[in-house]
Amino acid sequence: MLFQVYGDHAVFQWLGWILVFVCLIGANELARRTKIGGIVAFLVVPAILTVYFVAIYAGAAMGADWALANPTYVHMTSWFHYAKLYAATAGCIGFMALKYQWGRIGKSEWFKCFPFVIVAINILIAVVSDFESAFRAWDTTWVSTEGVTLMGGWHNAFNGLAGLINIACMTGWFGIYVSKKKDDMLWPDMTWVFIVAYDLWNFCYTYNCLPTHSWYCGLALLLAPTVANALWNKGGWIQNRANTLAIWCMFAQVFPMFQDYSVFSTQSVNNANVNLAVSIAALAANVLALGYILMRAKRQGINPWLGEVFKGTRDYEQAIARAV
Repeated sequence: MLFQVYGDHAVFQWLGWILVFVCLIGANELARRTKIGGIVAFLVVPAILTVYFVAIYAGAAMGADWALANPTYVHMTSWFHYAKLYAATAGCIGFMALKYQWGRIGKSEWFKCFPFVIVAINILIAVVSDFESAFRAWDTTWVSTEGVTLMGGWHNAFNGLAGLINIACMTGWFGIYVSKKKDDMLWPDMTWVFIVAYDLWNFCYTYNCLPTHSWYCGLALLLAPTVANALWNKGGWIQNRANTLAIWCMFAQVFPMFQDYSVFSTQSVNNANVNLAVSIAALAANVLALGYILMRAKRQGINPWLGEVFKGTRDYEQAIARAV
């Protein structure tokens, strides 16, 4: 078993997972379907939260009790959480610029590579975090700034490598389109091949480095955009992923008690052998994905990053059919 979902709180843990999954799907739909929804979610709310965060840290620096005892300050102080929040939010804003063709930048051809760049940055943030654990505590444990015990070792190295390979699995960097309804930015070449490899790698990252959060940000958060892409928003996975990630990061940063110290809190088993097995699976999936991509590219005689590798596949054709 990967998580400690048994005992007196098991019902609440499953209920919490379902609530997170459903709410993330709903929030993504609100943010993507209307311009005002996206502006509120990814411009207005982050601006307000930035003022809130600055106030907390300024208060803490002055020794104010209200700031030092603030849940965000106590439980969400890691550099990773802030880097992830603002990188994901930047992605959402950039995707809206492409979707709504805001200004010269939203209409320019060169900016179509922005989704690749921002996703690569988001992946690298997690890769650095994995390698940080390996460096700090090889074959032992260390305690993060948030008081979480983390293990370091081969599982971090394998998954960090999987993340680097995952960046190379993003194909058709300039193959970005807008849906006919103008409600989605589409990346048709980002098919199930990349999505499965990414989900396995990112789940493994959360399992390695966020063992107290992985039940939610490693399962519910990853499945929400994947299910949306599979059932009703084909080609919109990366937009779904960015939206749900940014929304979750905002919620988790302000209300850490939900996942850290409530009846909904769920721990991974935090076993070195389990971590290693998950990391090997993630690495294998990404190696296979990259091998398949390179094979298709060679067969077609194209550059897999500048050209679209998956033309003719079911996923690609269903996504491109939604484009203008």
